[in-house]
Amino acid sequence: MPPGDDSSTRKSTHILVALVENKPGVLNRVASLFRRRSFNIESLTVGHTESPDISRMTIVVDTRKTSAALVEKNLNKLINVIDVQDVTHAPIVVRDLALIKVTAPAERRAEIMQLVDIFRAKIVDVYAESVIVEVTGPEAKIDSMVELLHPFGIIEMVRTGRVAMVRGSGYRAPYVLSDNGTNGLRVNPTPNL
Repeated sequence: MPPGDDSSTRKSTHILVALVENKPGVLNRVASLFRRRSFNIESLTVGHTESPDISRMTIVVDTRKTSAALVEKNLNKLINVIDVQDVTHAPIVVRDLALIKVTAPAERRAEIMQLVDIFRAKIVDVYAESVIVEVTGPEAKIDSMVELLHPFGIIEMVRTGRVAMVRGSGYRAPYVLSDNGTNGLRVNPTPNL
C-alpha cells in the first residue's frame, strides 16, 4: 500500500477538503447543511491554516446514499465557504490520531511497550495501573492498534478524525495572502488539483 493510502478511499466514502472563512457560525452552517440533506459524516476535523482568516475542514462523507459531487456542490453554495475539493482520488496523505488509555499493570507493561514500538506510537502518560498511548497514521493502522490493545483492556479512547493533504505541488489553494501586509486574502488565479 503506498504511503498515506488506507481504507478511507474505498468507494463508499469520499474525502472533501473545504477552505472556509474563520468566522463564528461557519461550522454550524456546514453541520446544518449535512443534517438538512441527510448527508452522513464519518469524520469531520477543523483547524487553522497558514492564514489566520481561513480554516480548513477535512470531511469524510459516506456516499452510499448520495453522490460526493452533490455534497461538494451544496458546500460550495454556503456563504463562508471559499473552496471545496474532493481529494479522494488525488495522491494524498491521510492521517488520524488516537489517544488510548489502556489497563497496564506492571507485569504487562512490557508487552504494551513492545506493541507501541512496533506501531511507532508513543506512551504519553503513565499511571499506576494504566498508560495513555498516542498513535498517529492511516485509519487502518489505528484500527489495528486498537484491536491489539483490546485484550489488555481499553479504559477510554478518543480519535481526532482524518485529515488529508494532497502530496507534492499538485494542489494550490484558491487564495493567497495579500501582499500589502494586511493579512487579507485575494483569490489565487490558478487553483487546481
